Amino acid sequence: MERKKYFDATEHENIREILYASAEKYGEGTAFILKHKENKNVKYENVSYKRLLEEVNALGTKFYQLGYKDKRIAIVGRNRYEWVLTHLANLSGGIVSVPLDKELQVDELESCIKRSKADVVVFDEKYIENIEEIKRRNDTNAKEYICMSQQENYLDIPSLLKEGKNLIATGDKEYINAEIDSYKMNILLFTSGTTSKSKAVMLSQNNIASNVYAMQLVEGIYPTDVNLAFLPMHHIFGSTEIIVMLACGVATAFPDGLRYVAQNLKEYKVTIFVGVPLLLEAIYSKIEKGVKKQGKTKTVEIAKKVSNFLRFFHIDIRKKIFKQILNELGGHLRFVISGGAPLDKKVAQGFNELGIDVAQGYGLTETSPVIVAEDVKRTKYGSIGFPMYNVEVEFVNKDENGIGELRAKGPNIMLGYYENPEATKEVLKDGWFYTGDLGYADKKGYLFITGRKKDMIVLKNGKKVFPEELEILINRLEEVEECMVFGIPDKKDKNDVKLSVKIVYNKDVVKEKYGDIEKEKLNEIIWQKVKEINKTFPPYKYIKNMILTDKELIKTTTKKIKRNEEMKLIQK
Repeated sequence: MERKKYFDATEHENIREILYASAEKYGEGTAFILKHKENKNVKYENVSYKRLLEEVNALGTKFYQLGYKDKRIAIVGRNRYEWVLTHLANLSGGIVSVPLDKELQVDELESCIKRSKADVVVFDEKYIENIEEIKRRNDTNAKEYICMSQQENYLDIPSLLKEGKNLIATGDKEYINAEIDSYKMNILLFTSGTTSKSKAVMLSQNNIASNVYAMQLVEGIYPTDVNLAFLPMHHIFGSTEIIVMLACGVATAFPDGLRYVAQNLKEYKVTIFVGVPLLLEAIYSKIEKGVKKQGKTKTVEIAKKVSNFLRFFHIDIRKKIFKQILNELGGHLRFVISGGAPLDKKVAQGFNELGIDVAQGYGLTETSPVIVAEDVKRTKYGSIGFPMYNVEVEFVNKDENGIGELRAKGPNIMLGYYENPEATKEVLKDGWFYTGDLGYADKKGYLFITGRKKDMIVLKNGKKVFPEELEILINRLEEVEECMVFGIPDKKDKNDVKLSVKIVYNKDVVKEKYGDIEKEKLNEIIWQKVKEINKTFPPYKYIKNMILTDKELIKTTTKKIKRNEEMKLIQK
């Protein structure tokens, strides 16, 4: 399981060191591309690495002058420059940063502000109604609310930035010269909580910095790259990704929304994209449908075989023969990183065959986040790759098939769960973090995840079924939007369970393929397709029951299915 170093990188102790090093190394190079819309006029503004550091210091200086040193600042908003600026200003001054999910309902948002004991909330004007309601209730520790843009009756980031620059100009160096502890809690992040109330994860700057360094050693990311910051920044993968890009001298643009991803890829000539499987699978599905619509499926398949044959002899013609398809993704995309859930190996292979390298990573909020990842030198479809350079991993409590729980040890492991010693003791033992994920390593050291320990279905005969394995295949059906595999008590034998699936069908596809088909007939068509999938598995994995619906499954804001909530609905 030895991890090789492919690229040179400098190890830093904290985020402030990374910012200063990048400002010195990349100077006038572009750190962020900002888009300004005024009616139909669109203007672009490039923020250099030098300017970014100056603005981080200016905002941080004003935060200190307002008395926020050693306080906690929560951030609520879309991915945008002001979000990044606030987060970096917090970290560079040792202020505890509390990124919060903008999609939370007002009660949940209030609960997180309250539980984190945030003193200040920096918010996006789009969510001002929720903030107004929380302010009106006056039931949190927050004494100040700051808007990311200018709004009446609120302090705002642009004004604070300007005031901070003036303070520095008059000799205020308290923030710039402040000593920060790289190893104490500096980030408080709430998990998505798919099965229970979300936990608050305590992370240090060194947790993040060590992971940034590890990623730089194995993933080819260059100052010539352009990144689209799609992953939500309140998610650890999204916020750490931004710092990785800053450490590598990359220019980052912000997307206009999910519907505009394809347009933004072209608009900014994006070369590197970090996303979740749900989005990547949707993009690849769109490519396949476009090829099919043009009647070129057979042509493309033949071209892939020719290309794969030539690549065996180190002749790469992918960019040339698939130019038309790649142009639909902006024409510059070269590298995709997937994380957050297992990526369908058909999709990973598909992107790779078209000329876009794909690396899959694995980690959790508690691990800052990456503990295992593929790289462009060593990939195996379906695998999550190898442990990061500074992380030790192993599978423990293995069953007869060699499947055990993955545990990890390294500088990126969290400090613990905030004000929850019981939950911390459950997962942190002798320096090891127990992930709750099950998997195995093959003979060459590639790691594979089979599923979550808590989601595993154990049959009467002792056989184990991982829902994710079946869900990936069912989700490939054209008619299926999403699905969830689960076990219900078998009426004939209450000591056993019957494998079942709840399928959400794709209304547009069904309409296009079958017109105004009756639900009963559609049920029959999809059930026959599920039975065909059954044949690819041993009998004990056969799905025996199906529920068909057009209602979306209950999910967290990071698009993970809330299985417990779904089971409550099903049992009703």
